[in-house]
Amino acid sequence: MENTLLNTVSEKLKSKFGDAIVFSEQHYDFPVFVIKREKIIDIIQFLKDDPEMGFGFLTTMCALHFPENKGQEMGLMYQLQNMQKNWRIRLKIFFPINDVVVPTATGLFAAANWMERQEYDFFGIIFKGHPNLKRILNMDEMNYFPMRKEYPLEDAAREDKNDSMFGR
Repeated sequence: MENTLLNTVSEKLKSKFGDAIVFSEQHYDFPVFVIKREKIIDIIQFLKDDPEMGFGFLTTMCALHFPENKGQEMGLMYQLQNMQKNWRIRLKIFFPINDVVVPTATGLFAAANWMERQEYDFFGIIFKGHPNLKRILNMDEMNYFPMRKEYPLEDAAREDKNDSMFGR
């Protein structure tokens, strides 16, 4: 079933968007497509509007931070679902940490509003065209993005913990 879905969606996307589809694979139970950032909204719009695809539900959007991937340190992952066919797919885009601007998906999915605000709040991703892009969970005064892997997990000065007891 899943490989059939991977092939079906892959053929549709490649015929319509060509080299905007960087990579595709079956990852556990999800077909995964890596997309060029500048085409992400066009591709999501197509997947939502195409009668055969019908991915009308944005289930998840989350940011990714891979500091070791120079030039593609940041990313976004979108999970879409076709409720009638019970199809689920994952789309990913990657971009440099010094250019974290991504087009908003709020015009396609109302739920993207809060999802985008959360990813801005925690990772600093700027969603161009978002109607109200401001922090949603953290204090407005914060001048950093706490979910980026730029900060140590623990205070290195602490002497009251033995990390070897916790598998480190």
